[in-house]
Amino acid sequence: MEHQQSLTSKQELPPIVAMMPSPGMGHLIPMIEFAKRLIRHQDLAVTFVIPTVDDTPSKAQTTVLHSLPSTISHIFLSPVTLSDLSPETKIEPLISLTVVRSLPSLRHNLLSLAATHRISALVVDLFGTDAFDIAEELNIPPYVYMPSTAMCLSFTFYLPLLHQQVQCEFKDLSEPINIPGCVPVHGKDLLDPVQDRTNDAYKWLLHHSKRYSLAEGIIENSFLELEPEAIKFLQKDEPGRPPVYAVGPLVNDDNPQTEDEECLRWLDEQPRGSVIFVCFGSGGTLSSAQIDELALGLEMSGQRFLWVVKSPNDKVANASYFIADSHSDPFDFLPKGFVERTKGRGLVVPSWAPQARVLNHESTGGFWTHCGWNSILESVVNGVPLVVWPLYAEQKMNAVLVTQDVKVALRPKVGENGLVERQEIATVVKMLMEGEEGKKLRFRMKELKEAAATAVGENGSSTKQISKLALKWKGQRTVSN
Repeated sequence: MEHQQSLTSKQELPPIVAMMPSPGMGHLIPMIEFAKRLIRHQDLAVTFVIPTVDDTPSKAQTTVLHSLPSTISHIFLSPVTLSDLSPETKIEPLISLTVVRSLPSLRHNLLSLAATHRISALVVDLFGTDAFDIAEELNIPPYVYMPSTAMCLSFTFYLPLLHQQVQCEFKDLSEPINIPGCVPVHGKDLLDPVQDRTNDAYKWLLHHSKRYSLAEGIIENSFLELEPEAIKFLQKDEPGRPPVYAVGPLVNDDNPQTEDEECLRWLDEQPRGSVIFVCFGSGGTLSSAQIDELALGLEMSGQRFLWVVKSPNDKVANASYFIADSHSDPFDFLPKGFVERTKGRGLVVPSWAPQARVLNHESTGGFWTHCGWNSILESVVNGVPLVVWPLYAEQKMNAVLVTQDVKVALRPKVGENGLVERQEIATVVKMLMEGEEGKKLRFRMKELKEAAATAVGENGSSTKQISKLALKWKGQRTVSN
């Protein structure tokens, strides 16, 4: 009680927003982009409180954090260990347990922060709802930042009811599931953690979905023109559902200079709109057999390509979720002679490329992606149509959204052997880059690019939503939209 009184009695202290991302760069980056937009409002600062596992933070994390404005600070919470968990433990329980085990350190650091600031909100992402207990104890308003689609958010709110109504596995349902405000989705295309209801991954997702109603607001990284029906549904006043603020598309738009500019120099030499960029995000990996098919398919297509290749993993698609760099030389796993045969027309780079700058380059005319939401939003902002190849998490749902609803993407067929085969890859690449279907997708994506720029512009819908939150967190009376 003393702590609660000490926090509530210091209204004269400068306001600060605490943000706790889940582990993984894919969670940190979107929240950083939100923080950067938020601090454009005078007298509001942000501190990131970041859970860590076992050892020191990654170089990628520290590089990004040290590049931020002075009004965005960070604290690494005391490292926790997950060594007692089974090697088969899925990513959702790993992330959730990292947060749970970090709660004592979170409480300690929030108390220290409260000595010099008025903490006006604690923002967690979709796997951080257990931190609500600390927020309640310390009288800090809790919020959820959703770094995925409004479709995924609508499904999360719907899941507790669906859990009661359906007894079998969702993937065994004969009819698609009608998520409120969204196109119907087959059970097999729902997010990974609901594919096995006996697994802890499902239990954790259900746990978090039931706690969303405890938040004072949900911050959604999407915008009305991209997901109109889902956002309209979510913003209706409903008992037990917090206000939803659509603030997207928030993407990394700094385009910093990088040490290795080889791929950008190569793009400079290619014709406008002629290159397909092939990249599976910071966490995605392919099997050895699939790398072979992809390489040979790109070669057969006859199209120009820029491919970020990683060492294969034949067990799990998200093998590099916590670690972005390949441990082996990825070039060792490419078909013999492939690099030489495609030289000039194709460029293969190991492990990483400056994705935001590549998508912004005028030579880039298509993007073959794992369908992570950050990557989709970056494509929208730059007007680049997609080929989608979902690997894990909610990426199959994202693929349904961009192919069947938004209609800015092609999705290759998976063969009976579980692989996307070389002929299918060649066909889809040619269709996107020089076919009539590709032209339609390009036109639709151009419309969305313009709508996205308007949404985050000076008087745009997303800017107004961020202003509304900023005024609320600064302790001022909010203005209506």
